[in-house]
Amino acid sequence: MSPEFLALIMFLVTIAALILGFPVALTLGGSALIFAFIGDYLELFNTGMLMVYPLRIFGVMKNEPLVAVPLFIFMGVMLEKSNLAGELLEAMGRMFGQLNGGLGISVLLVGAMLAASTGIVGATVVTMGLMSMPVMLRAGYSPSLASGLICSSGTLGQIIPPSIVLVLLGDILQGANEQAAELKGELVPVPVTAIDLFAGALIPGFILVGMYIAWQVFMAFFKPESCPPMSASDDGEKPDYRLLLRAVLPPLALIIIVLGSILAGIATPTESAAVGAVGASFLAWTRGSFNLDIIRAVSRETTKISSMVFIILIGASMFSLVFRGFGGDTVIEEFLTKLPGGRFSALLLVMVIMFFLGFFLDFIEIIFVVVPIVGPVLISMGYDPLWLGVMIGVNLQTSFLTPPFGFALFYLRGVAPPEVRTSQIYAGVLPFIGIQVAALALFWAVPSIVTWLPGIIFN
Repeated sequence: MSPEFLALIMFLVTIAALILGFPVALTLGGSALIFAFIGDYLELFNTGMLMVYPLRIFGVMKNEPLVAVPLFIFMGVMLEKSNLAGELLEAMGRMFGQLNGGLGISVLLVGAMLAASTGIVGATVVTMGLMSMPVMLRAGYSPSLASGLICSSGTLGQIIPPSIVLVLLGDILQGANEQAAELKGELVPVPVTAIDLFAGALIPGFILVGMYIAWQVFMAFFKPESCPPMSASDDGEKPDYRLLLRAVLPPLALIIIVLGSILAGIATPTESAAVGAVGASFLAWTRGSFNLDIIRAVSRETTKISSMVFIILIGASMFSLVFRGFGGDTVIEEFLTKLPGGRFSALLLVMVIMFFLGFFLDFIEIIFVVVPIVGPVLISMGYDPLWLGVMIGVNLQTSFLTPPFGFALFYLRGVAPPEVRTSQIYAGVLPFIGIQVAALALFWAVPSIVTWLPGIIFN
């Protein structure tokens, strides 16, 4: 048995264990250790390589950009507790609710605003599901359309910056970029940071929002019975522009301060995330939602989510170390470079694999398991790491929507009224999955959509 074959078996066993529901971090680290000792017993692996592992953990601890992760999580959870979504939805509903599809457009706009404010899919989907689903059903919306709108708007936080996915991808792609430079014989690769990904993902994120809204407008024209206007009994009050400004301006100002300071080069993502955390706390205070109980709940949730991310990162570091020790990275490189069709086929295959893995795995698992393996090869084949990162981000966003295990579907199922069937939720997200695929194809055909803004800002 060759070490490369053992690396392939380790990868497949790990994916199978994750699909069966075993804890992610323990699965990644545990399977790597088990196969390392099996490889040592078969004289296919040198366990001396494991001595490097403490240095990798220390490297994670010293990685300053990753400090932004718990700060952005704190910012998002605090905004969730401040009833931001409730005020936004009420204001938007009054503005557009009297139009066919207007309530659906309101949900999408609020989802986009929350995406740029919080970036936490679970919080957004649950909050929107609790508040908007009963109103939409009472207004006569199709349960499937309402489900699709809520789930898709909730996933926007994965691609619209500041996004935790982009922070993690920036760190992983920087390592992949350095490995790709080694493969190409370059000494100093062009760095890839979360700041670059934030700038690259901004326009694609807005395009996705526009495509979602276009679908809602299409349904309002050709199937108006699925999205009727709100009746007077649903909301008899007229549009209140003061209420709209009061609801929109504070979170918009916070977004501009956090994202603008990053893109303008005034602050690093970590520094702007700290400002965002303080700003979110201030907004909660202005709404009367800042007290000891709120701080305790937000701190616990932040600790829980941050711990999950970092322990998965530590387990994934062990997995990639052992996988490379077996020579698995060399096998992947040879396989992708020898595919018929060259680099086009290689990227297409990787994107298809990620798309289908999204049916069963969470985005964090895919980032930490798949991207470090295929990223160096694709970058060494000539793909722009910035563009590649945004493409992967949009693809991973789709994983929240794909049945049977899309997390957004589970979040909505947990809070949706009993009369909304699971099959209706699944049917509702299918058009939006198609929109995601169409967006991927658009960004692939026109790479300047991703690269234009970073080129303007940073050159």
